[in-house]
Amino acid sequence: MNVPRPLFPIVARTAAGLIVAAGGLALNGCVGNPFGENKVDLASPVAAEVANLSRQNGKLPTFASIPNPPKDLRPAPQYGRDARAAAAAAADLIAATEPGAWTLKDTEAFAAAARKNAGPALEPANPADAEAFARELRERATPPPPR
Repeated sequence: MNVPRPLFPIVARTAAGLIVAAGGLALNGCVGNPFGENKVDLASPVAAEVANLSRQNGKLPTFASIPNPPKDLRPAPQYGRDARAAAAAAADLIAATEPGAWTLKDTEAFAAAARKNAGPALEPANPADAEAFARELRERATPPPPR
């Protein structure tokens, strides 16, 4: 397959050159040491402490000060085995719950067992009782006083 040539090759080369030049200018600011030339303001309240700390030779950490790794970690290959076991369990769960894995069998026996476990059926409410209760509440209610 032939790759088409750019319509304006000079524009492409010029754009690439500009990108390289911009990158160089951006990195130019990283060359110097910003802390080397700066002086501490003597009127500053921390000037004495900064001067004192800059003269001290502090202890630098060594490789010997790095703590040993903990001994109670599982070995590295065990992480992969555990990940594969988790992925296999997820695949089993998806296979067990995907559409088509469920069938409805013996629903009448299931419904009968559920009714038996639920206990005796309650009688439906009598509409006359509800009306009598509402009438009694209306008679007992006191309207608000007029304004």
